[in-house]
Amino acid sequence: MKKEERSGAQALVESLTKAGTEVLFGYPGGAVLDIFNCLPDAPFQFVLGRHEQGCVHMADGYARSTGKAGVCLVTSGPGATNTITGLATANMDGIPLVCITGQVPLAQIGTDAFQEADMSGICRAVTKHSFLVQHADEIPEIVAEAFYIATHGKPGPVVIDIPKNVQQTMTSAQYPERVSLRAYHPESMATTSQMTRFAKLVNESKRPVLYAGGGVIASGAAKDVANLAHKAQIPVATTLMGLGAFDERDPLALRLAGMHGSAAANHAINDADLIIALGVRFSDRVTGKLAAYAKRAKIIHVDCDPSSIGKNVAVDLGIVADVKDVLTTVNSRIKPAEHKEWLAHIDEWKKKRPVSYKPMHKDVIMPQQVIESIDRATKGKAVIVTDVGQQQMWSAQFFRHNIPRHFLTSGGMGTMGFGIPAAIGAAFARPDHKTVAVCGDGGAQMTFEEVVVAVEHKLPVTFVVINNACLGMVRQWQELFYGKRYSGSILSVKGRLANERLEQDLKYDYLPDLKKLAEAHGAETYRVIDPAKLDSTISKAINSKRTTFVEVIVEPRANVYPMQPGGQPVEGMIYE
Repeated sequence: MKKEERSGAQALVESLTKAGTEVLFGYPGGAVLDIFNCLPDAPFQFVLGRHEQGCVHMADGYARSTGKAGVCLVTSGPGATNTITGLATANMDGIPLVCITGQVPLAQIGTDAFQEADMSGICRAVTKHSFLVQHADEIPEIVAEAFYIATHGKPGPVVIDIPKNVQQTMTSAQYPERVSLRAYHPESMATTSQMTRFAKLVNESKRPVLYAGGGVIASGAAKDVANLAHKAQIPVATTLMGLGAFDERDPLALRLAGMHGSAAANHAINDADLIIALGVRFSDRVTGKLAAYAKRAKIIHVDCDPSSIGKNVAVDLGIVADVKDVLTTVNSRIKPAEHKEWLAHIDEWKKKRPVSYKPMHKDVIMPQQVIESIDRATKGKAVIVTDVGQQQMWSAQFFRHNIPRHFLTSGGMGTMGFGIPAAIGAAFARPDHKTVAVCGDGGAQMTFEEVVVAVEHKLPVTFVVINNACLGMVRQWQELFYGKRYSGSILSVKGRLANERLEQDLKYDYLPDLKKLAEAHGAETYRVIDPAKLDSTISKAINSKRTTFVEVIVEPRANVYPMQPGGQPVEGMIYE
């Protein structure tokens, strides 16, 4: 019997529903009006963002907090090109997204029609795959394939570009029961010989380190990492993307490794005889000087992405497979061990160089205090979303990360403006958890317009802006490496307490009133200057059932330490 026909736009909405879409973030325009005309009848929730980049970051935050594909919808031309930063952010961090873009009618492609943009060409470098739909009959199958590609193998963003006339064409095509892609078979299993060698290397090592990245979280392997660590008494360091993969309250935790990682993590990796790298890509933010990285160690590298094996660091055993599958299989072959001397050596580093800070003035709030205050108020159970910069690194250092998918941040791309919209996406995904966004004043101003989305939907998100009146990480680099020439990094705090503590070459004369800006968006707002009022204000905001905004005026000269300058070995770490 012939299936009933409906428009391509209706087929799209139906297909998104069958693919499991729960929330669709988007922004309308002429090339997607046929799709938007169908949304009032859709069984999933539509969320109107205020900028297309914000919509993608919302979908990204949704995906990071759930592991499911985030979904967004935008129009053609500038609507589509505004998604590129969000797509690149997701692509670098391996986040599953499906982004649907409108396109001019097929007959007008290549004519420089109004709001035409070659999305297939533009997004090639920042997506896992892209589709240009040629006929309405293709829509159900392409949607199914897009979700499959986004979520299988190393996750990533997929774009579906749909011309306007295709949305209007009638079709009876149905959503497929299964997806079969002839050229895409990402599933790969470790061989028996690889498992035997993996176990042999671990069992023979005297100074092993587990190095866990975002792939551990993506594969749901946090418990397996803990099992291996405890069985063989192996200390665990994490990447920025891997925070939460191992409980930092555990004595075996080395915490964050890399440029702003702990001395214990970086020196343990430097002194190790075996590194078990799980779901990492050996980013330059972690390795520092490649020629000097972990020269004493043999390296086991497990990752589902074959291109990451041996790309940056030569390895002794590379395994292209799912991290969880590998750990589940190899666990029975690992012998219990203690490594008392090795752990004692590491404990010396923990005691000698703890992650800490010194207050600069008793009447000025240190930014690290803000992070500690949030951690106390949430009891370590909130979903923490950060923007990018100094506050991102302080959040990595001073929260005690212990739950997967509870620390969401832009890692590889380092996208300022990520925090506010990603927190909104996470709040839609996890209404059972408190969501707190930690932003700097620079990044917050990039996507501040999305605060109104949280207010509109009555999301009890707390936005905390650490206001140091400058682009803090840029200013820090200028201070340390550019002779204190603060070119383009000063945002100013005229007349505020912290300004009185600045050196003569850090004078400010203007800054928008962020508290009033948040009030204009309808949020419940607070400003804190007095350190004695920090905890009570943060607690009040976090316990509110409304969307809250807290601006904290902090010491503007505070720097992120420890710091391993880019391209330098561990011995070059700066501690103060």
